[in-house]
Amino acid sequence: MPSTRVSFFRETQMPILRDGPEDAFATILLAHGAGAPMDSAAMNGITGVLVGVGFCVARFEFLYMASRRQGVRKPPPKAELLQDEYRKAVDELGATGPLIIGGKSMGGRVASMIADAHFADGRIAGLLCLGYPFHPPAKPQQLRTAHLAELKTPTLICQGTRDPFGTQGEVSSYDLSDQIEILWLNDGDHDLKPRKKVSGFSTADHLNSVARTAETWSRRIIVT
Repeated sequence: MPSTRVSFFRETQMPILRDGPEDAFATILLAHGAGAPMDSAAMNGITGVLVGVGFCVARFEFLYMASRRQGVRKPPPKAELLQDEYRKAVDELGATGPLIIGGKSMGGRVASMIADAHFADGRIAGLLCLGYPFHPPAKPQQLRTAHLAELKTPTLICQGTRDPFGTQGEVSSYDLSDQIEILWLNDGDHDLKPRKKVSGFSTADHLNSVARTAETWSRRIIVT
């Protein structure tokens, strides 16, 4: 993966990590999940494969996570309270070409909450969610799907079939927008990792599948 380039939010000194070619056919802006930073193993892994198929990938951290690097331990706020930070990340990134927003778990959920307004304004081309948290683990009745039924933004969700935040059996019964496409990864958990002895697939297999599918989907939805 190309060397990471770092820039900062002007007001907060929150870093944005950028990887991939400057002249990429599209940029993907990714936010992290609730419990791990933007440079976690999972985020590094997905960034590497997306860069490998030609994307420029930018990553940022919400303020509560950035503060942990300074030794200030803060719990994640409710997703609804992080929308303005995601909007600011889009503004600060200043992508000049096609932009897709998204993230891992909570990061993807926050992106999904702001996607339609940005799509209507022509600022983004689509939404990419990696392990969407359809409900809290062991609480399938607490759905986080109301806004997904009317979503207008072209969306790709990459989900493990045994993800405790939404299994394939559970999600198949949800009322979701026809703009949402789901890539199901056999035996994948919330980090998209399968049990190789059970599924015959490795984590690398699944990440490569995500990258190939994201590239094909992105080229289809981007209006040239």
